Amino acid sequence: MKTFNMDDLIAYCNQYGFIFQGSEIYGGLANTWDYGPLGCRLKNNLKDAWRYFFIQRRDSSYEIDADILMNPMVWKASGHLEGFSDPLLDCKECQTRHRADDLINDFDDTANADAMSQQEMIAFIRSKGIACPVCGKSNFTDIRNFNLMFATRRGVTDDSANTVYLRPENAQGEYVNFLNVQRTMRTKLPFSIGQIGKAFRNEITPGNFTFRTIEFEQMEYQTFCKKGDDEGLYKYFKEYGKEFFQYLGLSSEHLRYHDHEKLAHYAKAACDIEYLFPFGWGEINGTHNRTDFDLARHQEYTGKTMEYFDANTNERYIPYVIESTYGLDRLILAVLCENLVEEELEGGDTRVVLRIQPFLAPIKVNILPLIKKRHADRAKEYHHMLSKYMMVSYDEAGNIGKRYRRGDAIGTPFAITIDDDTIVNNTVTVRERDSMEQITVSVSDLVPYLIERI
Repeated sequence: MKTFNMDDLIAYCNQYGFIFQGSEIYGGLANTWDYGPLGCRLKNNLKDAWRYFFIQRRDSSYEIDADILMNPMVWKASGHLEGFSDPLLDCKECQTRHRADDLINDFDDTANADAMSQQEMIAFIRSKGIACPVCGKSNFTDIRNFNLMFATRRGVTDDSANTVYLRPENAQGEYVNFLNVQRTMRTKLPFSIGQIGKAFRNEITPGNFTFRTIEFEQMEYQTFCKKGDDEGLYKYFKEYGKEFFQYLGLSSEHLRYHDHEKLAHYAKAACDIEYLFPFGWGEINGTHNRTDFDLARHQEYTGKTMEYFDANTNERYIPYVIESTYGLDRLILAVLCENLVEEELEGGDTRVVLRIQPFLAPIKVNILPLIKKRHADRAKEYHHMLSKYMMVSYDEAGNIGKRYRRGDAIGTPFAITIDDDTIVNNTVTVRERDSMEQITVSVSDLVPYLIERI
């Protein structure tokens, strides 16, 4: 069984309509990607899976949709305007710019650049003679910090007072709405606020397809709790994150925890869950104990209390926050890497198959008339019937074997063939993607049969 490398995967996504190069007809824009018809469906199915796991299944869990543009003071209070930066250096030979920590980690995956100071990073790079990945020379400038915030203007005048920012994370939208959600939902601690939305970072990207881009989508989840309950919740959400990934079909062998040695100034504890991509281990989740830092900072900068009144103990306090965040674009990439294979069949034939979980599959059922002239009308009738319940496609081009292969390649879990038995007996042949087994199902039983299995 053959797995796909990154070049194969990029070609596959382009061929089948999952992901296209952004602005492709104009030569593209580096590290921007557009989701095609199947990629858009996969993205929405993953969002719904996250909503099920984090909003629907959990008590006192609420979803919001905060605006991308926020009052600039939000970012001053959060520390992003002053401290949200990457350690970058330039190659003096070819004038390309690189992240110092990426150079170190790519050179030696046992080195931990996160735990190094800037002085330690540049000393490591120079002592090891780490080369520029573009020109191969080892002649770098000193490390400098570059702020990652995308600035834009609000209004018609080019005035610094009108500067606003595209959000670099979703979390602040949940923090500034903490009181609104607590009040309107009449909820008590602990409770959670989740959000799915776009974020933007003006950073140097290594080009591993959609793994790191300047525009991306996050599934953020913040749990507000009393100090003392934070450590137990932090441990819980580390494990809950791995449970979520296994629910999506990611193998435990391809997942690992990476506890942070060097913590952000606001964090009491931090851990990533990493997935083994073809290019190596990469973060797809972060769980952080953010203490009361965020709410306390917003209280400080607004002068409005962010305290919670605990009626059981008659106390007022600022809650601690346990954050569990998921990169949606990275998760799509992980799901594709995990499930896309080329299989060798009996007789030496091969097929490309996306063995994705049925509830994540972009298309659930492929309707196939065996002979177009005789069976197309009935096939279109069943296509219309099933499309009320699930995403369905219709394919009448080519022989039946080729149509099966096309459905396998995009992960469609079931193919339904309409033939003479359908017209005579009102039955259809249902083929299952992974096993390729076929069974006969009565049309009257078809909808419940498929729903149960999807």
